[in-house]
Amino acid sequence: MIGRLRGILIEKQPPELLIEVNGIGYEVQMPMSCFYELPNIGEEAIIYTHFVVREDAQLLYGFNTVKERALFREVIKANGVGPKLGLGILSGMTASQFVASVEREDVSTLVKLPGVGKKTAERLVVEMKDRLKGWGAGDLFTPYTDAAPVDSAVQASQSSAEEEAVSALLALGYKPTQASKVVSQVMKPEMTSEQLIREALKSMV
Repeated sequence: MIGRLRGILIEKQPPELLIEVNGIGYEVQMPMSCFYELPNIGEEAIIYTHFVVREDAQLLYGFNTVKERALFREVIKANGVGPKLGLGILSGMTASQFVASVEREDVSTLVKLPGVGKKTAERLVVEMKDRLKGWGAGDLFTPYTDAAPVDSAVQASQSSAEEEAVSALLALGYKPTQASKVVSQVMKPEMTSEQLIREALKSMV
């Protein structure tokens, strides 16, 4: 089982990245709440991973801390929640928002996430409320800030940033029309794809 990777970031295409470790490139999918905290391309990163083996694929999900991975593992234990849905849930909410929603039994906020219907939201609340007791919200994820990392070496054009943002939202489970609409609404000049994704996700929660 692959539990941790330490290597050089080769590509960042939200929500997926490519990290080279001793000459081998690993494709890793990350929740956007973790993706924002990654260093720039060409720099070293340490990623804690959750390895999923299926009949048709072997998938790696990555996190910046052990706590982030632990929360993901708790989320996908919920009935009807798989890794892809877990990725979408932890991309659409910060840790503190998710924990607060579960503690308050705030189903109406949870159903705004891609792929989460009312029954799934209710299951998350029922199954996770006890398991999240004792988890300090501030300990689950690294601090959430409004600053997004910017690759100084290569600045993407506005159109490509918009396309990358829409593509990332589609990968997280949002519908094409919804993804395109919300990205166009939050888009501002000189915004990077990561900034666009952050603002789009914040506007939908």
